[in-house]
Amino acid sequence: MARRNGVESGASSTGTLGKAVAVLELVALSDRPMRFTEILELAGQPRGTLHRQLSHLLEEGLLELNADHCYEPGLRLLKFASSAWTRSDLRRLAAPHLQILHELTGETVHLGVLKGSEIIYLDKVESRQAVRMASQIGKASPAYCTGVGKAALSVLPEQHLLDLLRDVPFRRFTAQTITSFGALRVELEAIRMAGYAFDREEHEPGIRCVAAAISDSGLSFVGGVSVTGPAYRVGEEVLQAWAPLVQRVAAAITEEVAARLGPSR
Repeated sequence: MARRNGVESGASSTGTLGKAVAVLELVALSDRPMRFTEILELAGQPRGTLHRQLSHLLEEGLLELNADHCYEPGLRLLKFASSAWTRSDLRRLAAPHLQILHELTGETVHLGVLKGSEIIYLDKVESRQAVRMASQIGKASPAYCTGVGKAALSVLPEQHLLDLLRDVPFRRFTAQTITSFGALRVELEAIRMAGYAFDREEHEPGIRCVAAAISDSGLSFVGGVSVTGPAYRVGEEVLQAWAPLVQRVAAAITEEVAARLGPSR
């Protein structure tokens, strides 16, 4: 069965709608526009069926065909995503806490949630500095080499962690990237003891951050909050100074989620 970005395709989707959604997800989660032949190879569906599904998705504005005859997410899909982010209870509750962290540090603050083995960024408060981060709300990044991702992974039960990362390819993004499950487990244990995680240029060269986990009591969602900045501005002493601030903000968000979004809501 074909996989791309952690999404199973083909036989795992049943029914016309399920198969169309699988195709939509395949294109939407790709890191670049996709040609028909690429989608055909990964989707595991007959050529004629796939062509009809793509045509319907184009008609509905969920996909677009660019000048190179490649498929990419359509504007209507982006509108749906924007609406979902705007209505997100977690995002709404976290927003004032993110602003406080931003005011204390002056750097870029991120809120993310764990989705499979990736972190999806739900919100961002831009740095006040002239040089800013190029991150985007809605973007997915590998959990194993990002601060928010490692913080989120650190609160998962061991078996859940094993199941989640069993088939993840540990791609090397920089010289500092963790490239094995064994090395990641060692770091996650240190993160559990400290209560916060660092990204020391592991995902992007020249970018550092410190993060702490957020979750609900049943771990139905797990995520984190982070402060991020360029390495030339954010040295080790700065990261260490930010760590308790990030911990306090993450704890405040977790407490508010428990109070507002708990079973009694």
